Amino acid sequence: MSDAALVILTEDDCRALVGRADAFRAVEDVFAAMSRGDAYNFPVIREAIGHADALYGFKSGFDRAGMALGVKSGGYWPGNMAKGLTNHQSTVFLFDPDTGRLQALVGGNHLTALRTAAASAVSIAHLARKDAKVLGMVGAGHQAQFQLRAAVEQRAFEKVVAWNYHPDMLPKLGEVAAELGLPFEAVDRETLGAQADVIITIASANSALMMKDWVKPGVHLACMGTDTKGKQEVDPALLAAATVFTDEVAQSVTIGEAQHAVAAGLIAESAITPIGDVITGEHKGRTSEDEITLFDGTGVGLQDLAIAKAALRLAEEAGKGTRVTL
Repeated sequence: MSDAALVILTEDDCRALVGRADAFRAVEDVFAAMSRGDAYNFPVIREAIGHADALYGFKSGFDRAGMALGVKSGGYWPGNMAKGLTNHQSTVFLFDPDTGRLQALVGGNHLTALRTAAASAVSIAHLARKDAKVLGMVGAGHQAQFQLRAAVEQRAFEKVVAWNYHPDMLPKLGEVAAELGLPFEAVDRETLGAQADVIITIASANSALMMKDWVKPGVHLACMGTDTKGKQEVDPALLAAATVFTDEVAQSVTIGEAQHAVAAGLIAESAITPIGDVITGEHKGRTSEDEITLFDGTGVGLQDLAIAKAALRLAEEAGKGTRVTL
Protein backbone atom coordinates (compact mmCIF):
# COMPACT_ATOMS: atom_id res chain seq x y z
CA MET A 1 0.00 0.00 0.00
CA SER A 2 1.37 3.44 -0.92
CA ASP A 3 2.13 5.85 1.91
CA ALA A 4 -0.30 8.26 0.26
CA ALA A 5 -3.14 5.78 -0.13
CA LEU A 6 -6.34 5.75 1.88
CA VAL A 7 -8.03 2.34 2.11
CA ILE A 8 -11.83 2.22 2.14
CA LEU A 9 -13.48 -0.97 3.36
CA THR A 10 -17.22 -1.21 2.85
CA GLU A 11 -19.66 -3.26 4.88
CA ASP A 12 -19.54 -5.93 2.17
CA ASP A 13 -15.74 -5.93 2.31
CA CYS A 14 -15.82 -6.44 6.08
CA ARG A 15 -18.36 -9.27 5.85
CA ALA A 16 -16.18 -11.04 3.28
CA LEU A 17 -12.89 -10.50 5.11
CA VAL A 18 -13.47 -10.82 8.86
CA GLY A 19 -14.67 -14.00 10.55
CA ARG A 20 -15.57 -14.84 14.14
CA ALA A 21 -12.12 -16.28 14.85
CA ASP A 22 -10.50 -13.05 13.63
CA ALA A 23 -12.81 -11.03 15.87
CA PHE A 24 -12.15 -13.25 18.88
CA ARG A 25 -8.37 -12.91 18.53
CA ALA A 26 -8.56 -9.14 18.02
CA VAL A 27 -10.78 -8.58 21.07
CA GLU A 28 -8.87 -10.98 23.31
CA ASP A 29 -5.56 -9.37 22.33
CA VAL A 30 -6.76 -5.83 22.96
CA PHE A 31 -8.27 -6.75 26.34
CA ALA A 32 -4.86 -8.18 27.28
CA ALA A 33 -3.14 -5.02 26.00
CA MET A 34 -5.46 -2.92 28.17
CA SER A 35 -4.53 -5.04 31.19
CA ARG A 36 -0.82 -4.55 30.54
CA GLY A 37 -1.23 -0.80 30.09
CA ASP A 38 -0.33 -1.01 26.40
CA ALA A 39 -3.73 0.29 25.24
CA TYR A 40 -6.11 2.88 26.56
CA ASN A 41 -9.45 4.41 25.67
CA PHE A 42 -10.09 8.12 25.39
CA PRO A 43 -13.19 9.69 27.00
CA VAL A 44 -16.42 8.67 25.26
CA ILE A 45 -18.81 11.24 23.79
CA ARG A 46 -22.42 10.03 23.52
CA GLU A 47 -25.33 12.41 23.08
CA ALA A 48 -29.00 12.42 22.16
CA ILE A 49 -29.09 14.58 19.05
CA GLY A 50 -32.72 15.65 19.37
CA HIS A 51 -33.70 14.08 16.06
CA ALA A 52 -35.04 10.61 15.17
CA ASP A 53 -34.61 9.60 18.83
CA ALA A 54 -30.97 8.95 17.91
CA LEU A 55 -27.94 8.62 20.15
CA TYR A 56 -24.69 9.65 18.48
CA GLY A 57 -21.12 9.71 19.66
CA PHE A 58 -17.43 8.91 19.39
CA LYS A 59 -15.27 6.16 20.85
CA SER A 60 -11.53 6.38 20.38
CA GLY A 61 -8.22 5.23 21.78
CA PHE A 62 -4.72 3.97 21.08
CA ASP A 63 -3.43 0.40 21.17
CA ARG A 64 0.35 0.60 21.28
CA ALA A 65 0.70 -3.19 21.07
CA GLY A 66 -1.47 -3.48 17.98
CA MET A 67 -0.52 -0.05 16.60
CA ALA A 68 -4.17 0.91 16.21
CA LEU A 69 -5.08 4.57 16.55
CA GLY A 70 -8.45 5.95 15.61
CA VAL A 71 -12.07 6.70 16.33
CA LYS A 72 -15.45 5.07 15.76
CA SER A 73 -18.17 7.56 14.96
CA GLY A 74 -21.79 6.52 15.03
CA GLY A 75 -24.69 5.59 17.25
CA TYR A 76 -28.16 4.15 17.60
CA TRP A 77 -31.17 5.03 15.46
CA PRO A 78 -34.16 3.11 16.90
CA GLY A 79 -36.32 3.61 13.81
CA ASN A 80 -33.89 2.09 11.35
CA MET A 81 -35.28 -1.45 11.44
CA ALA A 82 -38.50 -0.21 9.86
CA LYS A 83 -36.37 1.23 7.04
CA GLY A 84 -34.56 -2.04 6.40
CA LEU A 85 -31.41 -0.83 8.17
CA THR A 86 -29.67 -1.93 11.36
CA ASN A 87 -30.30 0.34 14.32
CA HIS A 88 -26.59 0.70 15.01
CA GLN A 89 -24.73 2.74 12.38
CA SER A 90 -21.01 3.52 12.56
CA THR A 91 -17.74 4.04 10.70
CA VAL A 92 -14.20 3.52 12.00
CA PHE A 93 -11.41 5.96 11.08
CA LEU A 94 -7.89 4.52 11.44
CA PHE A 95 -4.82 6.75 11.55
CA ASP A 96 -1.13 5.94 11.18
CA PRO A 97 0.30 6.22 14.73
CA ASP A 98 3.68 7.28 13.33
CA THR A 99 2.45 10.18 11.22
CA GLY A 100 -1.20 10.89 12.08
CA ARG A 101 -2.13 10.31 8.42
CA LEU A 102 -5.58 8.87 7.76
CA GLN A 103 -5.04 5.19 6.92
CA ALA A 104 -8.49 3.73 6.44
CA LEU A 105 -12.24 4.26 6.51
CA VAL A 106 -13.86 1.04 7.66
CA GLY A 107 -17.57 0.22 7.73
CA GLY A 108 -18.43 -0.35 11.37
CA ASN A 109 -21.86 -1.96 11.43
CA HIS A 110 -20.94 -5.60 10.80
CA LEU A 111 -17.68 -5.27 12.72
CA THR A 112 -19.51 -3.83 15.75
CA ALA A 113 -21.79 -6.86 15.80
CA LEU A 114 -18.79 -9.21 15.47
CA ARG A 115 -16.71 -7.51 18.16
CA THR A 116 -19.63 -7.35 20.60
CA ALA A 117 -20.24 -11.07 20.19
CA ALA A 118 -16.52 -11.72 20.43
CA ALA A 119 -16.37 -9.95 23.80
CA SER A 120 -18.98 -12.22 25.36
CA ALA A 121 -17.32 -15.23 23.70
CA VAL A 122 -13.98 -14.24 25.27
CA SER A 123 -15.70 -14.06 28.66
CA ILE A 124 -17.25 -17.50 28.16
CA ALA A 125 -13.92 -18.96 27.09
CA HIS A 126 -12.17 -17.65 30.22
CA LEU A 127 -14.91 -17.74 32.87
CA ALA A 128 -17.68 -20.26 32.14
CA ARG A 129 -17.61 -23.75 33.60
CA LYS A 130 -15.97 -26.22 31.26
CA ASP A 131 -19.00 -28.53 31.49
CA ALA A 132 -21.57 -25.86 30.56
CA LYS A 133 -24.36 -27.54 28.56
CA VAL A 134 -27.30 -25.11 28.35
CA LEU A 135 -27.03 -21.64 26.84
CA GLY A 136 -29.65 -19.06 27.80
CA MET A 137 -30.38 -16.08 25.55
CA VAL A 138 -32.26 -13.08 26.95
CA GLY A 139 -33.03 -11.05 23.86
CA ALA A 140 -33.61 -12.07 20.25
CA GLY A 141 -32.77 -9.07 18.11
CA HIS A 142 -30.19 -8.73 15.34
CA GLN A 143 -27.21 -8.84 17.72
CA ALA A 144 -28.52 -11.98 19.48
CA GLN A 145 -27.80 -14.06 16.38
CA PHE A 146 -24.15 -12.97 16.44
CA GLN A 147 -23.97 -13.68 20.15
CA LEU A 148 -25.38 -17.18 19.71
CA ARG A 149 -23.00 -18.12 16.90
CA ALA A 150 -19.95 -16.90 18.82
CA ALA A 151 -20.98 -18.44 22.14
CA VAL A 152 -21.52 -21.98 20.88
CA GLU A 153 -17.90 -22.10 19.67
CA GLN A 154 -16.65 -21.80 23.25
CA ARG A 155 -18.39 -24.71 24.99
CA ALA A 156 -20.06 -27.99 24.01
CA PHE A 157 -23.59 -26.70 24.48
CA GLU A 158 -26.40 -29.19 24.06
CA LYS A 159 -29.41 -26.88 24.15
CA VAL A 160 -30.43 -23.23 23.78
CA VAL A 161 -33.25 -21.69 25.83
CA ALA A 162 -34.41 -18.16 25.08
CA TRP A 163 -36.75 -15.38 26.12
CA ASN A 164 -37.60 -12.07 24.45
CA TYR A 165 -40.00 -9.21 25.19
CA HIS A 166 -41.50 -9.80 21.75
CA PRO A 167 -41.95 -13.59 21.39
CA ASP A 168 -42.56 -13.29 17.64
CA MET A 169 -38.81 -12.59 17.22
CA LEU A 170 -37.73 -15.87 18.81
CA PRO A 171 -38.25 -18.12 15.75
CA LYS A 172 -35.41 -16.37 13.88
CA LEU A 173 -33.07 -17.13 16.76
CA GLY A 174 -34.40 -20.68 16.75
CA GLU A 175 -33.46 -20.97 13.08
CA VAL A 176 -29.87 -20.06 13.93
CA ALA A 177 -29.81 -22.66 16.70
CA ALA A 178 -31.18 -25.28 14.29
CA GLU A 179 -28.51 -24.34 11.77
CA LEU A 180 -25.94 -24.95 14.50
CA GLY A 181 -27.48 -28.32 15.31
CA LEU A 182 -28.85 -27.33 18.73
CA PRO A 183 -32.34 -27.88 20.16
CA PHE A 184 -34.08 -24.58 20.89
CA GLU A 185 -36.84 -23.79 23.35
CA ALA A 186 -38.68 -20.56 24.11
CA VAL A 187 -39.17 -20.35 27.89
CA ASP A 188 -40.05 -17.85 30.60
CA ARG A 189 -37.21 -16.11 32.38
CA GLU A 190 -37.45 -18.16 35.58
CA THR A 191 -37.14 -21.39 33.61
CA LEU A 192 -34.25 -19.94 31.62
CA GLY A 193 -32.41 -19.08 34.83
CA ALA A 194 -33.06 -22.49 36.32
CA GLN A 195 -31.67 -24.33 33.29
CA ALA A 196 -28.89 -22.19 31.81
CA ASP A 197 -25.20 -22.68 32.63
CA VAL A 198 -24.34 -19.59 30.58
CA ILE A 199 -26.70 -16.64 30.13
CA ILE A 200 -26.24 -13.84 27.60
CA THR A 201 -28.43 -10.79 28.06
CA ILE A 202 -28.58 -8.72 24.90
CA ALA A 203 -31.40 -6.22 25.26
CA SER A 204 -31.99 -2.49 25.56
CA ALA A 205 -33.50 -2.43 29.04
CA ASN A 206 -33.84 -0.06 31.98
CA SER A 207 -35.13 -2.56 34.52
CA ALA A 208 -33.90 -5.98 35.57
CA LEU A 209 -34.75 -8.83 33.20
CA MET A 210 -33.04 -11.53 35.27
CA MET A 211 -33.26 -11.81 39.05
CA LYS A 212 -30.73 -13.25 41.46
CA ASP A 213 -33.05 -15.95 42.77
CA TRP A 214 -33.71 -17.27 39.26
CA VAL A 215 -30.14 -18.33 38.41
CA LYS A 216 -28.33 -21.41 39.61
CA PRO A 217 -24.90 -21.72 41.24
CA GLY A 218 -22.00 -21.82 38.81
CA VAL A 219 -23.70 -19.84 36.07
CA HIS A 220 -21.76 -17.39 33.93
CA LEU A 221 -23.58 -14.28 32.73
CA ALA A 222 -22.52 -11.94 29.96
CA CYS A 223 -24.48 -8.67 30.04
CA MET A 224 -24.10 -7.26 26.54
CA GLY A 225 -27.07 -4.96 25.98
CA THR A 226 -26.95 -1.27 25.07
CA ASP A 227 -24.96 0.66 27.66
CA THR A 228 -25.96 4.14 28.72
CA LYS A 229 -26.91 5.96 31.90
CA GLY A 230 -29.79 4.07 33.48
CA LYS A 231 -29.41 0.81 31.55
CA GLN A 232 -30.14 -2.36 33.48
CA GLU A 233 -30.47 -5.99 32.42
CA VAL A 234 -30.02 -7.89 35.68
CA ASP A 235 -30.88 -7.52 39.34
CA PRO A 236 -28.20 -5.51 41.23
CA ALA A 237 -28.35 -8.23 43.89
CA LEU A 238 -27.11 -10.63 41.22
CA LEU A 239 -23.94 -8.56 40.78
CA ALA A 240 -23.51 -8.58 44.56
CA ALA A 241 -23.66 -12.38 44.51
CA ALA A 242 -21.27 -12.70 41.57
CA THR A 243 -17.61 -12.19 40.83
CA VAL A 244 -17.81 -9.30 38.39
CA PHE A 245 -15.57 -8.73 35.37
CA THR A 246 -15.74 -6.08 32.66
CA ASP A 247 -13.95 -4.65 29.66
CA GLU A 248 -13.37 -1.26 31.31
CA VAL A 249 -14.22 -0.56 34.95
CA ALA A 250 -14.83 3.18 34.45
CA GLN A 251 -17.57 2.49 31.90
CA SER A 252 -19.05 -0.39 33.87
CA VAL A 253 -19.76 1.78 36.91
CA THR A 254 -21.05 4.80 34.98
CA ILE A 255 -22.97 3.53 31.94
CA GLY A 256 -22.73 -0.26 32.30
CA GLU A 257 -24.45 -2.99 34.24
CA ALA A 258 -22.58 -2.26 37.48
CA GLN A 259 -23.86 1.32 37.81
CA HIS A 260 -26.89 0.38 39.94
CA ALA A 261 -25.11 -2.07 42.24
CA VAL A 262 -22.29 0.40 42.86
CA ALA A 263 -24.70 3.29 43.47
CA ALA A 264 -26.62 1.16 45.97
CA GLY A 265 -23.42 0.19 47.79
CA LEU A 266 -23.90 -3.50 46.97
CA ILE A 267 -20.47 -3.78 45.36
CA ALA A 268 -17.38 -1.60 45.36
CA GLU A 269 -15.78 -0.35 42.18
CA SER A 270 -12.55 -1.97 43.39
CA ALA A 271 -14.25 -5.39 43.35
CA ILE A 272 -14.73 -5.28 39.56
CA THR A 273 -11.93 -6.92 37.57
CA PRO A 274 -10.92 -6.14 33.98
CA ILE A 275 -11.32 -9.29 31.85
CA GLY A 276 -7.84 -8.58 30.49
CA ASP A 277 -6.41 -9.48 33.90
CA VAL A 278 -7.79 -12.99 33.48
CA ILE A 279 -6.43 -13.28 29.94
CA THR A 280 -2.93 -12.24 31.06
CA GLY A 281 -3.01 -14.44 34.17
CA GLU A 282 -3.05 -11.54 36.65
CA HIS A 283 -6.40 -12.82 37.97
CA LYS A 284 -7.30 -16.49 38.23
CA GLY A 285 -10.87 -15.99 37.02
CA ARG A 286 -13.34 -18.63 38.17
CA THR A 287 -12.28 -20.22 41.46
CA SER A 288 -15.01 -22.82 42.02
CA GLU A 289 -17.72 -24.77 40.24
CA ASP A 290 -20.45 -23.01 42.25
CA GLU A 291 -19.13 -19.46 41.78
CA ILE A 292 -21.36 -17.11 39.80
CA THR A 293 -19.33 -15.07 37.32
CA LEU A 294 -20.61 -12.04 35.45
CA PHE A 295 -19.06 -10.14 32.57
CA ASP A 296 -20.29 -6.61 31.94
CA GLY A 297 -19.53 -5.90 28.29
CA THR A 298 -19.80 -2.14 27.97
CA GLY A 299 -18.18 -1.95 24.53
CA VAL A 300 -14.97 0.08 24.33
CA GLY A 301 -13.49 1.96 21.42
CA LEU A 302 -10.36 -0.18 21.48
CA GLN A 303 -12.45 -3.19 20.45
CA ASP A 304 -13.59 -1.31 17.35
CA LEU A 305 -10.08 -0.21 16.50
CA ALA A 306 -8.70 -3.73 17.00
CA ILE A 307 -11.20 -5.39 14.70
CA ALA A 308 -10.97 -2.59 12.11
CA LYS A 309 -7.18 -3.00 12.15
CA ALA A 310 -7.66 -6.74 11.62
CA ALA A 311 -9.95 -5.98 8.67
CA LEU A 312 -7.32 -3.66 7.19
CA ARG A 313 -4.60 -6.29 7.56
CA LEU A 314 -6.78 -8.97 5.97
CA ALA A 315 -7.69 -6.60 3.13
CA GLU A 316 -4.04 -5.86 2.41
CA GLU A 317 -3.23 -9.59 2.41
CA ALA A 318 -6.11 -10.32 0.03
CA GLY A 319 -5.68 -7.24 -2.15
CA LYS A 320 -9.22 -6.12 -1.29
CA GLY A 321 -10.73 -2.72 -0.62
CA THR A 322 -10.68 0.55 -2.51
CA ARG A 323 -7.54 2.67 -2.47
CA VAL A 324 -7.74 6.42 -2.89
CA THR A 325 -4.71 8.65 -3.41
CA LEU A 326 -4.66 11.45 -0.88
